Amino acid sequence: MMKEIVFSSWEGKVVDNRGKEPGTFEPVHHVDIPEYFKADLKIRALIGWYGIVVRDEKVNVVDLCRSYMTAVHQHSCGKCIPCRRGTGIISQILTNICSGRGKPEDLEQLKFLAETVSATSKCDIGQSGPLPLLDAIAHFKADFEEAISSGQPLEAGAFESMKTAPCIDACPIHLDIPTYVERIKEGKFLESLDVIRERLPLPGILGRVCVRPCEEHCRRANIDKPISIKYLKRFVSDYELALNKKPDFQIHPSKKTGKVAIVGAGPAGVTCAYHLARRGHQVTIYERLGEPGGMSAMGIPDYRLPRSILRGEVEQVQKMGVEIIYNTKIGKDVMLADLVDSCDAVFIGVGAQGSSSMRVKGEDEGYKGFIPGVQYLLDINEGRDPYPDGKRVVVIGGGNVAIDCVRCSFRIGKEDVNLVYRRTRNEMPADEVEIIDAEEEGVQFHFLTTPVRIVEENGVVTGLECIRMELGEPDRSGRRRPVPVEGSEFIFDCDTVVPAIGQRTDMSLLEGVDGIETTAWGTIVVDEVTKQTTHEKVFSAGDCETGPGALITACAGGKRAAQSIDSLINGKPPALEKSEYFDSLFKKVPLYDADEDMPMPGGQDRKELEMLSPETRKYTFDEVEKGFPNQDAIAEASRCLRCYRIATVAV
Repeated sequence: MMKEIVFSSWEGKVVDNRGKEPGTFEPVHHVDIPEYFKADLKIRALIGWYGIVVRDEKVNVVDLCRSYMTAVHQHSCGKCIPCRRGTGIISQILTNICSGRGKPEDLEQLKFLAETVSATSKCDIGQSGPLPLLDAIAHFKADFEEAISSGQPLEAGAFESMKTAPCIDACPIHLDIPTYVERIKEGKFLESLDVIRERLPLPGILGRVCVRPCEEHCRRANIDKPISIKYLKRFVSDYELALNKKPDFQIHPSKKTGKVAIVGAGPAGVTCAYHLARRGHQVTIYERLGEPGGMSAMGIPDYRLPRSILRGEVEQVQKMGVEIIYNTKIGKDVMLADLVDSCDAVFIGVGAQGSSSMRVKGEDEGYKGFIPGVQYLLDINEGRDPYPDGKRVVVIGGGNVAIDCVRCSFRIGKEDVNLVYRRTRNEMPADEVEIIDAEEEGVQFHFLTTPVRIVEENGVVTGLECIRMELGEPDRSGRRRPVPVEGSEFIFDCDTVVPAIGQRTDMSLLEGVDGIETTAWGTIVVDEVTKQTTHEKVFSAGDCETGPGALITACAGGKRAAQSIDSLINGKPPALEKSEYFDSLFKKVPLYDADEDMPMPGGQDRKELEMLSPETRKYTFDEVEKGFPNQDAIAEASRCLRCYRIATVAV
């Protein structure tokens, strides 16, 4: 709730406090905007897809509309003639008014054009773009009339504008999703890939294993089902591979280039290296494993992410001049302090490769058959059965690592595979699609169950004692806390126990370097925007900064860090993108409304990938999903509503 709002028409709810004493303002309950756009600039007003919000009564709304409609025109794609021409004329009329060259008939023409463009445009730039202008004409008509009649130029204000969309905003790395989807619709598959690679160097990887937050904010879901954004990304990557084409990455060196060391060849490190290499910097990555990918190589099985895809995309980054030194552990083979001394900057992007403790009796005794989930998957991904003597597996956990462990177990010949989770299916954090796939493959799920003791005989696992749980009061996460049911203990007859309840990062690599602050949770403290640690030359992102998280979040952190490192080397303050300043605004003013009523019919079914049958796929590491054929990709891309939104703030 904001009590200092002078005027608001946001979401069609008009609150007008002009002429009132501040203490008597009617509060605005339905919209909140942050006080600052960035450190030294306050937000004085907002104009965008849902209306106008004015905080400072000195803001000239006519000039605000001019700046906003100019931005709308600049971002109009030109495919709708009414939008492209109409917004151009609107922008010119408003410019004339603000320059002292307005005419009495301008107001009626503005109203007619805004209504026409909104009614006849095919996408949201034209449909929603002119609506705030209609609000302004309705509620600030006297201001327009005065600007026209005075014939005097208005004092120009300071404004910042941004084009975004609900899906773009939800994507941590802010891919221009509507544009790359539209290129697919037009059959311009390689151009679509170019749009993706402006920000993300790993389209084939993320096109397979991204957790797709963008699809959760897709307005198409308000009609039927979201666009298959993730698999369209995979499609264009596969298309390039099928043509045996290689990307042609253009390098545009910064004024001053430097030497940067990166710790970890996972998604964060590779993305950071990519963006630094594009600026001409000399980049060396140190990786403790014998291949690239970090946690995506360690923890994601081949049936979800083939090694060839992962290695191939990293190789393209290496061809830009990035060197990767494998089988090298920082803190043992190379000291972090030496890298800090010899390089202009260091980026730490190591994953959460350790396992969290279950705190159950026997887990620290070294019993044969007890294997932490991350190690279990690493062995399998390197072609080994973690415990050939075992045939009856119990995996503990509810996340994607746990699901990967149980699904891999069948594929290495285990006969009886179970998953134990202390809450219900509804609370499982794993991807719903992965849970369904595991169910289809015959994994036995045991909910509201938690381990108590590892049962062994002569140092070998023979079972797992568990206790039944029931849901009690909500905990800090908002989920109901599992509470043990007294006297409900029982024993699983098994020979392999795989805990997959959480991961942690090994912070021993920081030894010898002073000034790098860490948290009580074993993560590195960084500036949220710049990714700079408390040591000037050291930056960090990925699991070691956030805790175990999504690959796309790690990629976004790597990109941000690359921007900051480039600025450091060039002796400048961090050069942030405009989207990063707008992030705080869009957290307060959401771009997606799950309850929005979409006045249009559905009818175009979402295209789904063809999958191997459960009976076939559960015993093979072949990729279980086939990519879209061309015609399906084009049809799926055609479902996009192109929900671009323009926002302008007076600062």
